[in-house]
Amino acid sequence: MTNKPGLGQRFGEFVERAGRKIPDPVIIFMALYPLAFLVTMIMGGHTFESMGAGGEPVVYEILPMYQSEHVRWVFNNALMQNWLGFGNGVLGVIFVVMLAIGIAERSGLFGALIKRAGSHIPQSLLPLLLMFMGVMSSIATDAGYLVLIPLAGLLYAGLGRNPLIGMAVAFAGVSAGFSANLFPGPVDAIVGVNAQAFAEAQGVPFTTADGTPLTPATMNYYFIVVSTFVLTFTGYLVTRRFVEPRLDRQPFEVPADIDAGEFQVTAAERRGLRASVPGLLIALLVLLGLIYGPLASFENEAGVRVQPWMDNIILLISIFFVIVGLSFGIAAGAFRSVADVVKAMVGQMNTMGYILVLTFFCYNFLGLLSYSGLGSYITFLGAETLMALGLQQFPVLLLIGFILTTALINIFIGGLMSKWMLLGPIFIPMLYFVNPAMTPDLVAAAFRVADSATNIITPMMSYAGIILAFMRKYRPDMGFGDMLLIMLPYSIAFMLVWTTLLVGFFVLGIPLGR
Repeated sequence: MTNKPGLGQRFGEFVERAGRKIPDPVIIFMALYPLAFLVTMIMGGHTFESMGAGGEPVVYEILPMYQSEHVRWVFNNALMQNWLGFGNGVLGVIFVVMLAIGIAERSGLFGALIKRAGSHIPQSLLPLLLMFMGVMSSIATDAGYLVLIPLAGLLYAGLGRNPLIGMAVAFAGVSAGFSANLFPGPVDAIVGVNAQAFAEAQGVPFTTADGTPLTPATMNYYFIVVSTFVLTFTGYLVTRRFVEPRLDRQPFEVPADIDAGEFQVTAAERRGLRASVPGLLIALLVLLGLIYGPLASFENEAGVRVQPWMDNIILLISIFFVIVGLSFGIAAGAFRSVADVVKAMVGQMNTMGYILVLTFFCYNFLGLLSYSGLGSYITFLGAETLMALGLQQFPVLLLIGFILTTALINIFIGGLMSKWMLLGPIFIPMLYFVNPAMTPDLVAAAFRVADSATNIITPMMSYAGIILAFMRKYRPDMGFGDMLLIMLPYSIAFMLVWTTLLVGFFVLGIPLGR
């Protein structure tokens, strides 16, 4: 007799089938561009009135893009202005951060840190520290998925407990807590600099509700620091209350080919870790020298306080990772020459090809929307609809509604940057014009909450298949639906607690960052 698939298995299969039918975001933008062009041909000359950023009425007109002068604009701006120059060079900022992270990651620093910490965790604190390490590993990109999660399974197997418990708590920390951290990193750069570009493209001030200018990389910093500790304890409680009792009763097997030595710190890595301590001190001294030296704050002739170091925070973070990564890599033998460092940066850039293709079509599409006035019209229609529903009086409902919408989309479309490119240009201006309290930093924080919390219950997440393969080593018959049922308590808890935390920041007027 064949066992009937459970609800979790059927839901997992439905999500997987539906997700595979949704085109890649690149294809979506390739289709949207000619569609938007066609709409401007039909609606060219149409005017509408909306409120400007300062509350004054502004008249907009949709341009007929088929006219020669507008066609020339498309060709003249396709490469430099609309792509490479979009948002004052946002693409370049992302690449600089990834170059620096590439040096630190490919030196082996992140993997060694995870293995070192993992080998010194007492059993009583294992779920708590694995969750914390998972949340913190988001700054290390692939290392959390490829090192911490299998290591967590090995640690639990060594204790004679179900390895899936360790893998589940590590997976929850790495992926569901992806947007939280104690340090600004690549996610902050990608979300922040694009949020600024989306806001400025449609006349939305890139400031807090009280008019304080925002810094892209740190506009959510206070929120993500608090989130790190909140999510760590939430994940720990979910593990002890729901996951451990269920999985401790289930059978598992430890295959003979599992090599514990693969996750032990090598002699070379120990040398690298020792050398990274003075490297860390040197990096801090360099940063402090810049912050209190040539990049020190000052008042300009107009009496306005200028903070050059905050304006260059992304470059300062990059310098930090370069110095520490070089210190580790040279001592560990990963970098024996300058050519090895170059290879590390090139290797990191090899992973950025998709970003280049995505941004070319996305940024050109956004450029067309902005130039033609069609983007303002979409924002106008969306804002009018929300105001007709009376939601301008309930900003908390707007915030929660955006989180739920993003969370649902995240189940079917993978990739943080892809979704941010789809949703950010629409919702940042739309929500602001419905209620000015919905500032770019708040919308970005809401997006990050929704995007992260549902990562662990969708097959569209890029590492879902890899994590399932890791888990199948201990339970060969495991399917995606089984993994979904294990991870669902984390996703629900993170969504509820994290949303409540963000609403609390908003209602109490606590700054999300600076």
